[in-house]
Amino acid sequence: MAELGLGLCIHASFLPKSSFKGLYLRNSSFFRTPSSVLARIEAVRCMNNAPMSYSKSGKKEHHLWMKRDTAGSGQKALHLVRIVSKLPNEKEVIQGALDKWTAWETEFPVVAAAKALEILRRRNQWLRIIQVSKWLLSKGQVLTMGTYDSLLLAFERDGRLKEAEELWRMILQRHTRSVSKRLFSRMIALYDHHHDSEKVVEVFADMEELGVRPDADTVKRVAVALGKLREFEKQKLVLIKYQNKWKYLHFNGERVRIRAEER
Repeated sequence: MAELGLGLCIHASFLPKSSFKGLYLRNSSFFRTPSSVLARIEAVRCMNNAPMSYSKSGKKEHHLWMKRDTAGSGQKALHLVRIVSKLPNEKEVIQGALDKWTAWETEFPVVAAAKALEILRRRNQWLRIIQVSKWLLSKGQVLTMGTYDSLLLAFERDGRLKEAEELWRMILQRHTRSVSKRLFSRMIALYDHHHDSEKVVEVFADMEELGVRPDADTVKRVAVALGKLREFEKQKLVLIKYQNKWKYLHFNGERVRIRAEER
């Protein structure tokens, strides 16, 4: 019966307007159909006259690659952290344990080592970061900028300023044009923490020469260092060139932009 009702509606579209009203009247002489068929005809007409609504499909994210745990690097990193955390602070013992960790690897587990250093950083195990990083360098592995940053921070927290300076000089020699803003900011913060204003200005000069724009905190540290050295003209020029004119604050759950002078 449903097919009959649909068929009647299709044929009705070809009827003249005068006879088209016959679809609505049960006592029409044009269609002699049971009441159940007429009810279905009315339902089909109502469905045809109703506005069509389309539901939007959910936003589908497209990625060039899927993030995966590279050959179980997360588990390898945790295993390395457990190994070094239980060892005594003896160079030979630690290097021997790290050599065993890579003994059966066909390729050097660089990703796992980097993840292990990140875990050690979150746990504030600065001495272990220094030990693992030095072992990586002894194996001829090139550290990432993030790993260099962790090592510089570990040197600072462990009170090894001279080793941090040696590492910094090595970074500038090997990666002159690719030293990140983060590393420059780390060294400036390190010298600022040790109240060495001359070294702060020296690192900032290298930063400017390489065309790396400082962040707001670095600009403040450099300005303070220039003020301590009584180089007020240079201090003014640095603030004019690099200080942001706007500041962003969170007010009532919203991010508001205000002028820096108004803060």
